[in-house]
Amino acid sequence: MNIIDFHVHTFPEKIAARALEALSGKSHTKYFTDGTIKSLAHSMSEAKINISVLQPVATKPEQVSKINDSAIIQNQDTKIFSFGAIHPDCKNISEEFAKLSRSGVKGVKIHPVYQGVKIDDSRFIKILTLAGKFNLCVMIHAGFDIGFAGNDNALPSRIAKALDLAENVRVILAHMGGWRCWEDSIKFFAGRENVYIDTAFSLGEFTPNGDNFYTSQEQCKMLDAQKFTQIIKIFGADRVIFGTDSPWSSQIQCVKDFNSLKLSESEKNLILYKNAAKILGLR
Repeated sequence: MNIIDFHVHTFPEKIAARALEALSGKSHTKYFTDGTIKSLAHSMSEAKINISVLQPVATKPEQVSKINDSAIIQNQDTKIFSFGAIHPDCKNISEEFAKLSRSGVKGVKIHPVYQGVKIDDSRFIKILTLAGKFNLCVMIHAGFDIGFAGNDNALPSRIAKALDLAENVRVILAHMGGWRCWEDSIKFFAGRENVYIDTAFSLGEFTPNGDNFYTSQEQCKMLDAQKFTQIIKIFGADRVIFGTDSPWSSQIQCVKDFNSLKLSESEKNLILYKNAAKILGLR
């Protein structure tokens, strides 16, 4: 069965090691690649993943153009694609979207927590509205973030409000629609046909980095297999997309854990490949 991992991260080689150490220190979680494209490709081979999709985050508006130029170049690859990125304080959003659209990039990633702006802020409403006009999909970090305890910038209730104000945009809500607020994900999004959810960093337990920040196994729990499967059934397999959040999860373990779920082969095929392939314009 073909597999697309729709939610991965890498960093430029010059800063990959520093970036991973900083982010691992902030989130107290282990990383499973060295953060480079080469390491991701090796991980994909081990996990028998055919395609991965990078989800870059622009933490400053001046990073946007460079990230998008890199995404356009990366998409010449046949196995590792990239979304673009946009920042709520970017001054030329329309021009960046036009550039991405012309170049065949299928969407952009936004991260209200890392970008320091609530998703229902007018700046994000503008981004969502323009993305709809350019027919670009938007990957949104949804829910809490493991590195920013209590930050409510991307809670499902806020995302739902933003989507009400920005019509005709297709979105993928990372982490099963809202990390550690999964009941709200069901409440606000189960009936929205323009909303997909991805499976990234949501099933089972995450792996601490060994700094003893987490003092019990209970703190590392996410969704168990039964609840994870229930959410898939509620949304429908045609609205769920496989993602791992590599390097913060092991791709090979994520594939193994997903395949152990009590889902039909047709449901697994939709989630592992077909839904993502449709967004990417693949057969």
